[in-house]
Amino acid sequence: MSQDLTLQFTFEKLDRDLRYLMQCFQEVLVELGQDALARALPWVGDETAAAAEALGAEDGLQALSLAFQLLNMVEENTSAQTRRQVEHLGRQATEPGLWGQRLAELRAQGFGAEEIAAALPEVWVEPVLTAHPTEAKRSSMLEQHRQLYLLLFKRENSIWTPAEQDQIRAQIKAALERIWRTGEILPQKPDVAAERRGVLYFLREVFPEVLPRLDFRLVESWRESGLPPELLRGVGKLPRLTFGVWVGGDRDGNPNVTAKTTEETLLALRQAALEVHDRNLLALAQRLSMTAMRQPPPPALARAIRDDAARLGETGRRALERNPDQPWRQYLNLVRAKLPQPENCTVGLAPYQYRRPAEFRRDLQLLYDSLLAIGAPRLAEQEALPAIRAAEVFGFHLAALDIRQNSARHDLAAAQLLTAAGVDAAEYPTWPPAKRLEFLRRELQSPQPLTRGGVELGAAARETLECYRLLASHGEEYGYDGLGSLIVSMTRSAADLLVVFLFAREAGLLRPSPAGPTCRLPVTPLFETVEDLAAAPAILREFLREPFTRANHISFGGRPLQQVMLGYSDSAKAAGLVSGQWALHRAQQALHEVAREAGVGLRFFHGRGGTISRGAGPTHRFLEALPHGSLCGAFRTTEQGETISQKYANLNTATFHLELLTAGVAATKLIHTRPLQTDGGLTPVLDALAARSQAAYEALLAAPGFLAFFGQATPIDAIEEARIGSRPSRRTGRRTLDDLRAIPWVFSWNQARFYLPGWYGVGAALEELAANDPATFAALGARAATWPVWRYLLMNIETSLASVDPEIMAQYAALVTDPAIRRRFLDDIAAEYRRTRDTLARLLGGGFEARRPRLWDTLVRRAPALRLLHRMQIAALAEWRDALRNNDANRVAAALARVLLSVNAVASGLRTTG
Repeated sequence: MSQDLTLQFTFEKLDRDLRYLMQCFQEVLVELGQDALARALPWVGDETAAAAEALGAEDGLQALSLAFQLLNMVEENTSAQTRRQVEHLGRQATEPGLWGQRLAELRAQGFGAEEIAAALPEVWVEPVLTAHPTEAKRSSMLEQHRQLYLLLFKRENSIWTPAEQDQIRAQIKAALERIWRTGEILPQKPDVAAERRGVLYFLREVFPEVLPRLDFRLVESWRESGLPPELLRGVGKLPRLTFGVWVGGDRDGNPNVTAKTTEETLLALRQAALEVHDRNLLALAQRLSMTAMRQPPPPALARAIRDDAARLGETGRRALERNPDQPWRQYLNLVRAKLPQPENCTVGLAPYQYRRPAEFRRDLQLLYDSLLAIGAPRLAEQEALPAIRAAEVFGFHLAALDIRQNSARHDLAAAQLLTAAGVDAAEYPTWPPAKRLEFLRRELQSPQPLTRGGVELGAAARETLECYRLLASHGEEYGYDGLGSLIVSMTRSAADLLVVFLFAREAGLLRPSPAGPTCRLPVTPLFETVEDLAAAPAILREFLREPFTRANHISFGGRPLQQVMLGYSDSAKAAGLVSGQWALHRAQQALHEVAREAGVGLRFFHGRGGTISRGAGPTHRFLEALPHGSLCGAFRTTEQGETISQKYANLNTATFHLELLTAGVAATKLIHTRPLQTDGGLTPVLDALAARSQAAYEALLAAPGFLAFFGQATPIDAIEEARIGSRPSRRTGRRTLDDLRAIPWVFSWNQARFYLPGWYGVGAALEELAANDPATFAALGARAATWPVWRYLLMNIETSLASVDPEIMAQYAALVTDPAIRRRFLDDIAAEYRRTRDTLARLLGGGFEARRPRLWDTLVRRAPALRLLHRMQIAALAEWRDALRNNDANRVAAALARVLLSVNAVASGLRTTG
């Protein structure tokens, strides 16, 4: 199927399925007495003034919001079915970023089968689910949408009779009615427990189902690529995949996360992991029904059955009696009995139950070996190996919980701790970094804690030590596999990292080792702003020299790894997209060199958000754009807010996104071992472009009156009232731009269709370059498709710019009450938009629509209904703000509800929040 035919298939299917779902929605509304609303629905209704008036009525916002959600669902399914169609026609190697294409790419670059196979176990991918407040849909709605997607997918099967098709249609209409009757606005701001329930669904229900699909796709792509299948047979031959989580551990600016919250989260994760394994063992026992009459069990299996049955006593006897003459089922019954039971997994275990997942994996390995011993390698690979993989991936903890806190909070905690111990350190937070570092070095030479029980501590010190003591007790009781990293936000010196060891010593997390005292959990710096990214190499170099650090590394593949987290949100928020992303690129280059000199590997933890100006972008292009040599094979990345449900709510989509990650990391790791492709001498040009675009961006933000323009020309005030996360939108509550988090900053600009953080300043930088150095400008254009980091940057700028709507921007700007401020900033932003659009077209040799037809199609398809939505939001904002000014409590509540519903609706239409 050619590219043109693929696009034709995609667009035709999208139109057909969208029409089908929207007609179902129309029928539901008619049956509920909403005839006018039904006639006005986008894509199937009238596009008249009367229709627009109907949508402007009370339920119009909810109707438009649901209509966009149906479009999103259809687009997701269409993408999945297009990929299946392409693979069905034998073009698996053409889908960008997936195993087929990646293996073909590696073979074309001269990598042999053995070389690729040897590299796969050296790949470690860990998506980390966070609770950043960008999911605008309530959890009950997410579940309803998952069920509706399954029904849409069910229609793909061509075997259904007309009566069965009618039944599916009736089920779809019932699902739509449930969604319509449920409503969208969260009744209250979700707490951490609600956020935990949300991520547990994916970790417990989705990822265990995706894992065997993911492994199967690698093995099949390997075989279809003509590579020797035996190279991937057996245990330990595939990439390592694990999961992380921040919900219940991320304390940075969230007072709702306490030690008790963390404890509840760790125990909930343990219980869910055991549920996964219990479910797997039960299904496996049902399938492995071989009898001893047809094949006697190998001696090792028979001996294990006999010994385990004796050790388990009455429980063992019942396990044997349940399946007489079926030794494999008997063995699995015994293994299941030794697994801590999910319902009482946190109380004292019986002597025969597993204490650690390594014991469980050992018994599953025996099962695998026993199947090989009777000549059943197919059963070993297809039945036992997936259970072993699940044990490796999920352990008894499901996902590793990180603990994150801000360096400023740590400074306050340290000052309070030292003061309570009688040390004159009340001014510790204001000490220069060198003084703090020297003090910590001296203090940590002693193994003795500073305080004893009963000492009165300040709130920050008490909260910090309660958390660390919990981590120590949990680790000793259940093992440290479920505990991730101690992450220090806003790391600005090595002292910010070394102080963590002080807390660890106080709480019992510091332990002796042959290499010296070591913290049981790795300490991770998080560099976020452009200034901190520039300082990061010097900070890391100093930190790696510390004895405590040398004993604190993660071990992977026989070598020590130091983890460094990079923040994509605050860098772009403060400096603009080009400067922020280029600063991240340059920092990775320098940090990699520092780690290489120190003799350690570096695992970058990429804190990417759900929008381009917070680090989002096509996964395969992102990986290709990493600095050459910086990817050692261990890769961590956040999955935040609504991106979790967008990527992982459905099995096909979840498999696709995890395959993009694992295949991309594996290929990039190998490519990074080959000589570096030249940048054509353009790195200094990007340095200059980043500086010029940052200057233009910062000038806008610093201009007098900008905060007033931002506060009135976007729905930032409403977004701060939205009930979409347990964490406050501001770090300390101050009404300043610095204090505002990146999520509401980006969210509000997107809602008003400015998308300002994703492109502003680019036009000024490129126009200046084109005027002063046309040859270099042309050289940048020539490298747009071949220099990965530049290609990725341009792709993201262009996507942000394509989402801007100048007409809608002007309508939001009309909300600004001061006409001088309104004109000055709107004119400036509109001029920079035109400048950026025109210079990009010159640079790339043409318009966006020809290069990105799929994205262009979805923008055009959404535009009319979105324009109506924006007008409705602007009217609701004006009404709410007027009610606030007049202190009209009744009007305030009603208008705010409508504004918040409009925020959800626009987020659905744009398919992005913050």
